[in-house]
Order: sequence, then C-alpha cells, then structure tokens
Amino acid sequence: MTLDCPDPRSLAHFYRSFLGGRLTASNEDFVVLTLPDATVRLDFQRVTNSAPPPWPNTDAPRRLHLDFVVDDLDEAERQAVVLGAVCADSQPGGDRFRVMIDPAGHPFCLAAGGAATTPDVPVD
Repeated sequence: MTLDCPDPRSLAHFYRSFLGGRLTASNEDFVVLTLPDATVRLDFQRVTNSAPPPWPNTDAPRRLHLDFVVDDLDEAERQAVVLGAVCADSQPGGDRFRVMIDPAGHPFCLAAGGAATTPDVPVD
C-alpha cells in the first residue's frame, strides 16, 4: 500500500514510531516501512500536489484510509498525537473508533477491538 505525501521520510518515521517496523529507502522520493510481522508493507511516495482536503469532505474523491485495532483507544490516541497526528474534528465512531489525521493530512482510524470485528458471512 502506498501513501502519497510531500515528505516520505517524515511520514514513514511517524508510522514507524506508531507501529514499529523497519525503514528502507531507494531514494529521497520513496521510503518503505516493513511492519514487524513482515507480512504488511507501507510505502511512502513523494508527490507535489496540494494537501488533501479536510476530512470529512463529501466533495473530495474517495480515498483509502488505514484502520489500526488497538487495545486502549485513549492511549493509542495519546501516542498518535505525541507523534504528530491530530484528532479529527468529526468523530462519527463514538466509543468504537477515533478518526485521526496523520502529519501529511491522511485520515486513519484507531479502532477498539470490538469495532473491528466483521460478521462471518461468505461473499459471493
């Protein structure tokens, strides 16, 4: 998964500080974070377009966001803020999840364990 951003190194350091893992880079425009279990990789790629529109913005194109299941919602929020994230003004999740904005303006969610469960219904 690749996140477009103006400063790949900075954003990769934010996510590594929050999630752990190992950073590698092939150049100044592209940084890879391999998570500790080595099954997930986040890439950070430099783009020069303007900052993303604020969340939520119904006029903005659909975009991807990351969800992280955490043991303690308040503590995970505190840690993300210390690392440079901000809590979004709009919080539709109540006690189930928190919408955060990373240092490059991407929304991501911190989800309590129960909020991340999905029904075990086959998809055709």
